[in-house]
Parts: sequence; C-alpha cells; structure tokens
Amino acid sequence: MRRIKLAGLVFVVALSAASAGSAQDKTGKAIDLTPEEIAEKDGRKACKVAICTAFRTKKPGGDIACNVVKSWRKEQLDKMVAKARASWPWGAVRCTVDIKLPREELLKAIAEPKYDLVLAPHAVACTVQREKEPAEIKFSFAPKVHFEGGKAVKARLNWGEITAPTLVKTAMWTATATDNTFNVLEGTVVEDINDFIGAKCDEVKDEWSK
Repeated sequence: MRRIKLAGLVFVVALSAASAGSAQDKTGKAIDLTPEEIAEKDGRKACKVAICTAFRTKKPGGDIACNVVKSWRKEQLDKMVAKARASWPWGAVRCTVDIKLPREELLKAIAEPKYDLVLAPHAVACTVQREKEPAEIKFSFAPKVHFEGGKAVKARLNWGEITAPTLVKTAMWTATATDNTFNVLEGTVVEDINDFIGAKCDEVKDEWSK
C-alpha cells in the first residue's frame, strides 16, 4: 500500500471543508464531536448555505467571502485515504481557507451552455500532527473550472507557492509540480464540485430556498 501524496490530500481537505457532513470513524459510525469541532461545523454551514444559495437560486447579489476551518482526526484520514489504497503516515490535520467567490461568475457557470470559471488565488494553511512536532503548511492554488450544461467537466488547480518544513515541502513540491503538468487531480476536483452543487446543497435546501 503506497503513501498518499500529501499535496493531493491537503487539497481535498480544503475543497471539501465547506461541504463536510457528519464525522465518522473508519467503520462509518458517527463520532461524538468536541466543542471545537461543533463550532467548526456551524461555521462551515453558513458558508455552505451562501454558496448553495448562489448556485441553486441563481439570484444576483453580493460576492461570497467566508473563512472555513476543518479538522480531521487520524481515524477519519485513514478512512479517506484507504479508498485510494493509500496510507496516512501522520496524525490529525486542521486546515483553514478564506473562500472568495464572485457571485456573477458562479451564476454564469450554472446558466451558460459553456463557461470557464477562473478564481483568484486561494491561500490555505494546515497543521499536520506528526510524532515529534506539528508541521505548519501554507500553499495557494488558483482553480480554473470548465462548466458545460451547469456541471463541472474539467478543472485545473494551478498550484502556487508552498511554505512548509523541508521534508514535507519536498513531497508537496513533487506532487504539485506533477499535478500542474499532468492534472492528475482533475477527476477528484470535478467529482467534488458536482457533488457539492447537487447532493451537498440538497442537505441545506431549507436554508437556501427560503
């Protein structure tokens, strides 16, 4: 079983933070949330509703800006990476990202037959627990997503600068350089975007349909 590339997992962490549902352990059993995790979840819901309101109601309004925080326990990470036949060699992860989405661009992506949604660079900061000491990681990406018929069909992450301890940075640089060249994470990105617009937004329909 190979070890998953850190950069790939960290992006999935950042991308899925706003849409994360109930926490589960490796067996799928619900986890009792700590007060900190409950606060994170409440904060993500507000951001999730704001994004879903734009995508699903298609009404004009102001741009969307929110700070999203998401923590994953090691057992949750083990379950996540097991799907890719990979292993997670470290401990818990906590990521923060400031999401900035231009509403007009989101509406065009949904309404027009074909549209390229180009986002400004987004900065992500993560803390990865390790045996000796935590690793602080900072990186940026500037996604470009091609929509057809209201669904994402292509995507590029366009990774930017990485700040991290040497060993971690080396692993991330290799992974991000590979993705910038070969776009290996495209399938994951496209799937997560469409799942968010569809199933994840359905979960908060009572909020955005008012």
